[in-house]
Amino acid sequence: MNIGGRIREIRKQSGLKINQLAETVGIDRVYLSDIERGKSTPSLKTLEAICTALNISLSDFFAEQGQELDPEIRRLVDTVKKLTPEQREYLQKLLETISNN
Repeated sequence: MNIGGRIREIRKQSGLKINQLAETVGIDRVYLSDIERGKSTPSLKTLEAICTALNISLSDFFAEQGQELDPEIRRLVDTVKKLTPEQREYLQKLLETISNN
């Protein structure tokens, strides 16, 4: 499942309407809708805010439902949590560059 689909799934399980989640996170409802439909990709900062609003950790967000997150990925997520916002932005750009090649 993609990031947007996972957000939608968790949001619905939480009983939140899209406008409620968007307001809590501080983003536009249309933007959140685009994320859920796979038309936009959230920044790491936005994804963290969405996870916080949904009461889920980033690690759990990326875990398959009913499965533990791979320890290697969990370590990566834990490391990313320690980065400054500027470092996270740089990392996100780096990962996008790598994945596009």
